Amino acid sequence: MARGTDDSLDTLRGYAFAVAYRMLGSVADAEDVVQEGLFRMHQAEEAGEKIESRRAYLSTVVTRLSIDELRSARARREEYVGEWLPEPVVETPLEPGPAEHAELADTLSMSFMVLLESLSPEQRAAFLLHDVFDYPYEQIAEVVDKNEQATRQLVSRARKAVNARRPRFEVPPEKREELADRFFAAVFEGEVEQLKAMLAEDVEMTGDGGGKVPAIARIMQGAAQIAKAIGKWGDIGRKSGSSFRRVDVNGQPGALILDPDGKPFSAIDLDIGDDGKIHAIHSVVNPDKLAHLGQVGDARRVIREGVRK
Repeated sequence: MARGTDDSLDTLRGYAFAVAYRMLGSVADAEDVVQEGLFRMHQAEEAGEKIESRRAYLSTVVTRLSIDELRSARARREEYVGEWLPEPVVETPLEPGPAEHAELADTLSMSFMVLLESLSPEQRAAFLLHDVFDYPYEQIAEVVDKNEQATRQLVSRARKAVNARRPRFEVPPEKREELADRFFAAVFEGEVEQLKAMLAEDVEMTGDGGGKVPAIARIMQGAAQIAKAIGKWGDIGRKSGSSFRRVDVNGQPGALILDPDGKPFSAIDLDIGDDGKIHAIHSVVNPDKLAHLGQVGDARRVIREGVRK
């Protein structure tokens, strides 16, 4: 059964969002789905329907709504300009927590979320409910409207597809945070050689501008090339008066890049390996995907001012 027994409204909402966001990769869409799920649960209770577990009821409704939303989103994502990354979930760096928190943070990472995009909506739902949220097969079968054997096959195929490409980094949180601190400081100091030393040789960098603002058109690879590019962007940012604020992005060490007025125009996360190197960098600059963080900075203005100076 899913973790936790607290059925307070805030806890239910948070749990349902955890499911919906991992299904959809969109903060706004996940919030809409959760709100609809809570409304339907309230309607059912008002109508006198006996709900043995509010959490199970809500997760079923939210997952089914998410499956429907994913089906309609597929066509939109096929037309998406450039590389697609999920909308970033941002929080200040956390102190080392229990194993459960670390496990859930791993399934929130951008690398993991991108892998989930390769699954069908039903595979994604079954895999997340079983492997992440500990639901039994018989209950998942009801959610995805399949028999138990078919549900086991869904989970098995999804797990095989994800695990074949899933990075596994077991690094103490304090070491990850220390490396991230040094990395972002070096970016704004333009220390290309320091940056290169922190990157794995096969490091990859992905940018998501959605065609709205400048971003790298395709995944960039290689420590030397990426260090040089990041150093150049850091130089532009520094000259424009931009800065960074260290935060966790999707459960991984990262930062918000802020314009001179303190408005975020980029969210970046780092995948750090147990070798003490950065293996992947994800940068979301699509302003539509940053809107839930507040007023978004003008990336084009930052670039203009930084290049001019």
